Amino acid sequence: MRRISVNPKIHFGKPCISGTRITVQDVLELINEGLSFKEIIKDYYPDITIDDIRACIQYAIALVATEDVHITAATA
Repeated sequence: MRRISVNPKIHFGKPCISGTRITVQDVLELINEGLSFKEIIKDYYPDITIDDIRACIQYAIALVATEDVHITAATA
């Protein structure tokens, strides 16, 4: 998690790759669009590494893992 930082003065406190203004969300959206890690680096963010992209995914997993999920039964 040292690759991801949250600073209220950068992108309103959204998590970013440390030392950049690249948000975790931006990277995850590119992955969601089907881009490979190499494409993300080559075409969008040449200053980051594959490990930075993996850290974005790990951050998202950790965030979901700490989420409280409340399931309620739907009425018919």
